[in-house]
Amino acid sequence: MAAAQLTPAHLAERHRPTLDQALEAIRTRAYWSPHPEHPKAYGENGSLSASDGLAAHQATLGSRIELDQPGTDGWTGGEVSPYGPALGVEYPHADVDVLLPAMRAGMAAWRDAGAETRALVCLEILARISARTHEFAHAVMHTSGQAFMMAFQAGGPHAQDRGMEAVAYAYAEQTRTPGEAEWSKPQGKRDPLELRKAFTPVGRGIALMVGCNTFPTWNGYPGLFASLATGNAVLVKPHPRAVLPLALTVRVARDVLAEAGFDPNLVALAVERPGEGIAKTLAVRPEIRIIDYTGSTSFGDWLEQNARQAQVYTEKAGVNTVVVDSTDDYKGMLSNLAFSLSLYSGQMCTTPQNLLIPREGISTDAGHKSYDEVVTDLAAAVDGLLGDDARANALLGALVNPDVKARLEAAAGLGEVALASREIVNPDFPDAVVRTPLMVKLDGSKPDSEAAYMAECFGPVSFAVSVDSTDDALELLRRTVREKGAMTVGAYTASADVERAVEEVCLEESAQLSLNLTGGVYVNQTAAFSDFHGSGGNPAANAALCDSAFVANRFRVVEVRRPA
Repeated sequence: MAAAQLTPAHLAERHRPTLDQALEAIRTRAYWSPHPEHPKAYGENGSLSASDGLAAHQATLGSRIELDQPGTDGWTGGEVSPYGPALGVEYPHADVDVLLPAMRAGMAAWRDAGAETRALVCLEILARISARTHEFAHAVMHTSGQAFMMAFQAGGPHAQDRGMEAVAYAYAEQTRTPGEAEWSKPQGKRDPLELRKAFTPVGRGIALMVGCNTFPTWNGYPGLFASLATGNAVLVKPHPRAVLPLALTVRVARDVLAEAGFDPNLVALAVERPGEGIAKTLAVRPEIRIIDYTGSTSFGDWLEQNARQAQVYTEKAGVNTVVVDSTDDYKGMLSNLAFSLSLYSGQMCTTPQNLLIPREGISTDAGHKSYDEVVTDLAAAVDGLLGDDARANALLGALVNPDVKARLEAAAGLGEVALASREIVNPDFPDAVVRTPLMVKLDGSKPDSEAAYMAECFGPVSFAVSVDSTDDALELLRRTVREKGAMTVGAYTASADVERAVEEVCLEESAQLSLNLTGGVYVNQTAAFSDFHGSGGNPAANAALCDSAFVANRFRVVEVRRPA
C-alpha cells in the first residue's frame, strides 16, 4: 500500500478542533453546525460552486462509477429520476464471497489506529463530501424526488451534521474507558498484586448499511459513520432507486482511507441487479455483524427476527399524531401545520398524519372554532401556501415512486375529502409526478375509520380525526404510539394541565414531542447535535439518531492484562 498522504498529524491539525466542537455540542445540545445551509456559501476554498456542482453531476450521468472493488463481476444500474430522466449511471456489481473477506482484511489496522485517528479520518471524508454539496444535492434530488433546496440542505449539510454527530458519539463512548491502567491491590504485609492493563475498542465486524429511497444520505450517514468510527468495515447497500448519492459517498470514503494509509475496502458498495433483492441474503451472512436499516416495517421486522448474528438498528414506519386542544396563535398553528403537511409531499418519516381534533371544537385567540372550521381553515392554509405553482414545486418536490401515488389516490375513498389533492406541472421537469396534499375527515368513534387512521399512509395524506374530547385524543395518542409507533408527536394547547398530560403520555410511551410550534420550526424537522430523531422506545424505531446507545454496541472493549 502507498505511503499515507494524510498523516495523523495532518488530520489532527485539520479536524481535531471540529471534533472538539462536536463533542461540546452533543454535551450542551445547543445549536451548532460546521456545514453551511445556504448554497451561496460554497464555491471557495476548494468547494464546488452551484455551476460547478451541476456540471459535475451532469458529467456523472451516463457514466460508470469506478470503485476498483475486489470481486466486481459486472455492472448494473437503471435509476430513473422521479423528475423523469433516466440517470444512465452504472455501478460495480459485487461477488460478495470475494468482497467480504477483502473488507475484513483491513480491520486489524483500522482497529489499531485508535478511536481518535478513526474519528479524524471520518471527519476528512465528511469535509470532502461537504465541499461537493452542490453535486450531492443534484444526486439526492434526482433519486429521492426532493425539491432542489431540500435536497441541498437535507441531503447535504443536515446529513453531514448527522454523520458528524455519530462520529462524536462514537469517539466519546470509545474513550470513556482509558487505554491503559496500572492496577495495584494491597496484600497487607505481602507485596501488592500489580498488573498493567490495556483496553482496546474492537469493532464487531462488517456493518451492512441498507439505504432508503427518500433520504439516502440523511438516514444513511449516521449508521455508516457510527460503524466506521467504531472500527468496523461498512458495506453500503443502497436502495435500487437511490444509488448515486451513496455511491459517490463510498468513492470519497475509499479515496480518503487510501490516502490515510488504510485499506479502502473498509468501505464498499453492494448494488443489486433488478429484482435481485440482495439485502436479505447479505443480512444473514455470518460476516455481517451490524445492520442499519430505514424503510418498511415488514422488512425491518424481518431483519430483527432473522439477522440474529447481527446488532440490528431499524427505523421503520409509525403513525405520527398531532393533538389539537386549543391555541393562543390560531393563524400561526395553521401556517405551521400547513407547511409540515406539504414539505416534500409528506414523504418524511416525521410528517404528521393524524390530527386529533375534539368534535366540539377548540378555543383559540380568534374565538371558538368548531371541528369543521378548524379543518376548513387548515385546508385553506394549505391551499394558500401552495397556491402559486412555482412555490408549490419548491416545497413539494416529486412523488418518489408509483406506490405513493397509488396510496394517495386510494385514500380519497376512505372518508369525506376536506382538501382534495391536485396535480401540479413542473415546467422544468414535465414528467415529474407532483401532487398537493390530501386531507380526509374521519370519525374517531367509528370502527370502520380506525383501519384508516391506525395504519401509516406514507405520502401527502392526512386524516382530520374527530374525537369526543381532549382526554379521548390523549388516550388515542397513547394507543397509537404503543401499537403502531411514532417518530414524532405534536400538540397544540393553551392549557398547562393538557400540556402536562400530553407530555406524560409521550414520556410513558417514549415518543418525541413538539409543543405549540407556530414559527419557523416544524414537527417533521430535527437538528443534529441537539434533537433526537426517534427514541428507540416505541415500534417506529429501535434506535435514536443519535445517542450513546446508537454507537456503544457497535464495538466491544477487549482487555489484555500483564504483570507489572
